[in-house]
Amino acid sequence: MRNFYAIGNITKMIKITFPKKEVTVRQRAGVNELFDIIRKKWINFSPEEWVRQHMIHYLLSKKYPATLMAIEKQIKLGELTKRCDIVVYSRNNTPFMIIECKEMKVALSQKALDQVLLYHSVIQAKYLIITNGVYCFGFQKMNGQFSEIDEFPEYSI
Repeated sequence: MRNFYAIGNITKMIKITFPKKEVTVRQRAGVNELFDIIRKKWINFSPEEWVRQHMIHYLLSKKYPATLMAIEKQIKLGELTKRCDIVVYSRNNTPFMIIECKEMKVALSQKALDQVLLYHSVIQAKYLIITNGVYCFGFQKMNGQFSEIDEFPEYSI
């Protein structure tokens, strides 16, 4: 199990419990789909999408406003176009949190951390979260430095 959270010197893990409310699933033309409650559309089921949709429901259960969440937010990194899994904004429309989701069997590695840090270079959010649905790590930026957090940030902005 150690490989699931083998990122350098990270010592704090955030405990998250997904809400009991199930993500809506259907099968259409032989393809499993999940309903994205934020984008209001059906999305092809994938292990990563399962984690992302459960994280969305977790955020909603923690009173994060649905209207201030962007799912698969497109950003430009030079010539490259990338997509952030979840970006949460504050009420004054500034980036509050970036969440990078991986499927459950993917280790939360330095590569996942580097990915969310790359997104942060464009979207300057106060909090960065990486999760695979089993493990969750978070970081808060204060005074130009990131520090680990061991609790999911409350949305009170």
